Amino acid sequence: MDVRKPMPLALLLTPTGTHTAAWRHPDAPLHDAANFEYFRKIAESAERSYYDLLFIADSLFMSHGERGGERRYPRHPHLELEPLSLLSALSVVTKNIGLAATVSTTYSFPYTLARAFASLDHLSGGRAGWNLVTSQSDLEAQNYGLDAHLLHSDRYARAAEYVDVVRRLWDSWEEDALVGDKDSGIAIDPSKLHALNHKGEYYSVKGPLNVSRPPQGRPVIIQAGSSNTGQDLAAATADIVFTAQTDKQAAQLFYRSIKDRLAANGRTPESLIVMPGVYAVVGETDAEAQEKFAQLQDLIHPEVGRELLAKLLGKEELSNIDVDKPLPMFTDVNTSKSRLEMIQAMGADGTLTVRELYQRLAPARGHLTLVGSAQHVADTLIEWRNDGAADGFMLIPGVMPQSVNDFDRLVLPILRDHGVARRAYDGTTLRERLGLPRPTNSFTSEQSPSAMV
Repeated sequence: MDVRKPMPLALLLTPTGTHTAAWRHPDAPLHDAANFEYFRKIAESAERSYYDLLFIADSLFMSHGERGGERRYPRHPHLELEPLSLLSALSVVTKNIGLAATVSTTYSFPYTLARAFASLDHLSGGRAGWNLVTSQSDLEAQNYGLDAHLLHSDRYARAAEYVDVVRRLWDSWEEDALVGDKDSGIAIDPSKLHALNHKGEYYSVKGPLNVSRPPQGRPVIIQAGSSNTGQDLAAATADIVFTAQTDKQAAQLFYRSIKDRLAANGRTPESLIVMPGVYAVVGETDAEAQEKFAQLQDLIHPEVGRELLAKLLGKEELSNIDVDKPLPMFTDVNTSKSRLEMIQAMGADGTLTVRELYQRLAPARGHLTLVGSAQHVADTLIEWRNDGAADGFMLIPGVMPQSVNDFDRLVLPILRDHGVARRAYDGTTLRERLGLPRPTNSFTSEQSPSAMV
């Protein structure tokens, strides 16, 4: 980690905010989840503030019919619009900021995904990023012809093969494969167009891709798994890791763990950027920030809190559980292993009541939560970076647009005064701005694994 470079900053793009009760806030928009102009203003503002990346989380289901479902608005915290469609539109009205979206390896095909992200990278001039996830809900499985979600180990085994196929599809065309010689009538150089002919355990893909090689070589790959299996996959394939960390010491251990895994893949520590999520409630004073935070916390309905826990734990519902008693221990879950461990460490081991637990999870689902003055927030981010707990951060806005406006107005100037936040964009692609190498085409040369990521 080079602390002399600008600290990478990403912004989670969400219509109302990530807090479970964000939609009830007086300033939160209620009817803009499918309004392009609303997202355009957010993207343009983020670019004026020199964020490196806009990030869209996504899932492939809509919860409905459960107790308390009428109290949620409507697909919190995810967007209603299909993310790649939205980012393609935003690519036209932005020039510098990165554009990243979540697409599940469990419920999509490698060829389709490779084609879509290569297209986004071309449309944006080299600013595309793919957040690789394996999904975690039976409700997603039931929308794709299955009764239940695949087991955790099976999902990651499929994902490893999936991402290998996608990266090689992006390499189908060498840089000068398109000849376009009108006089000779030669359109392409066949020796520089490569078919995969892949036949693996889970996928059979002949190739080549019918989109030329992306401007970045390969779009930036993002991964959020923090389990051992997830860290291994990230160390082999990812450029950025988003992680949920609430304690600096634990974040330092995670940071060292994932950076130490890179060497086995022939990679250097600089080839992977670790970006914890940060939920920041900022005020002119600590008291003002605490008041803002309490206002949202008071809007959480117990039924919504119980349903939030049920979804994070992969349970159908917890409607009969007393919110003022400890949460029972659960071990038979098929959801995110790292998220289960985080919830248990947070107090699901019997330390906290159900109410206390969902109040901790409601703001940011277990990400770093900072409530205080701008100086306090800025000092904490700088400390984490300097002490080897993070390379950068993803801002998780509790309520839109207030949270982002407060952070941009109050915190960013302090970070810039300390020389850790951007004052301008450099480079032309997302990879260049993040200091990540442009991958060499895997079909054209013998290369180290570090060059392939």
